[in-house]
Amino acid sequence: MFATPPFSRSDSRSRTAELAHLGWDVLIIIAVVANLTLLLVDSLYLIEPLSEGLEAAAPGAHAWYDRVIHQRFFQIDLAFVTLFVVDVLLGWAVAITERRYHRWFFYPFVRWYDVLGCIPLSGFRLLRALRVISLVHRLNRLGLVHIERWQAYRFVAKYYDILLEELSDRIAVRLLSNVQEQVKADSTLADGLINRVVAPRKEQLIREITQRIEASAGRAYDGNREEVRRYISEMVNHTLRESPEIRRLERLPMGSAVSGSLEASLAGVAHRLVDELARGIHTPRFRTLVSDTAESGFDAWLKVDEGSAEVTEAVLVDALEMLKDQISRQAWKDRYQ
Repeated sequence: MFATPPFSRSDSRSRTAELAHLGWDVLIIIAVVANLTLLLVDSLYLIEPLSEGLEAAAPGAHAWYDRVIHQRFFQIDLAFVTLFVVDVLLGWAVAITERRYHRWFFYPFVRWYDVLGCIPLSGFRLLRALRVISLVHRLNRLGLVHIERWQAYRFVAKYYDILLEELSDRIAVRLLSNVQEQVKADSTLADGLINRVVAPRKEQLIREITQRIEASAGRAYDGNREEVRRYISEMVNHTLRESPEIRRLERLPMGSAVSGSLEASLAGVAHRLVDELARGIHTPRFRTLVSDTAESGFDAWLKVDEGSAEVTEAVLVDALEMLKDQISRQAWKDRYQ
């Protein structure tokens, strides 16, 4: 027997690609940190008291920063912006190649923070820091970190789950309350329910009713056959004992023997009759009979009057109320006890 390798060639290529993406993400994060640091330092340099203090404390450093960095700040920031634009275009091309999304143009919408981070405005520059989320996600996918074990992650995930459940529960309860109000206000609901939901499935429902009657009747007789035979024998015996003709017959010579034979014969006939009826349940003729009976009863049941409309409305309202009670139960308390 040959041992199965822990990783297939495709898995190896996938992991290599992930590591390449990880290396590029680290490079971009370093560039983001450098760019944001440069923005912070240059913003502090523009504050006159701080700039004058630096000039007094270190005139050489002040002059070097003003000449090398501050006066060329636009060109330096443009170089960072160019790097970030290249990153977006490369990421878009890789996403298309790897068929990462359903459509080729989904990438800029999914990675909107990278796209907006390329805009050289102070408010958009901060969005570049969100690249850290992508980096952490990739590290977790590679198994290099396990964010599920982080206390901060569990804390945020817990309260995010609670918030999401509370919001969804309240929205669901509100929607169900609106449905209840519509049910109470609409007097034609029962007619619509019958005509649009039940009536189009009439044949299916009748077929289901027929099959259930056939199956349940057959199982009931098979499981209680001896009890049914015993009951039939007792009924035949009781009927014959109460019959005046049988009493007079028993007074005759050999009357008791004749009465007993008659009783046994009648019981046997009754047993065979019931057995034949039980076997007849599975015949097409019985199915047709039950189907016709169910259809006639079904048509009568579909007739809607004022009483049935009120019952239908009450059932729907109570069912929706039960759903509201179930949804309103704070299940997160059971999970986080």
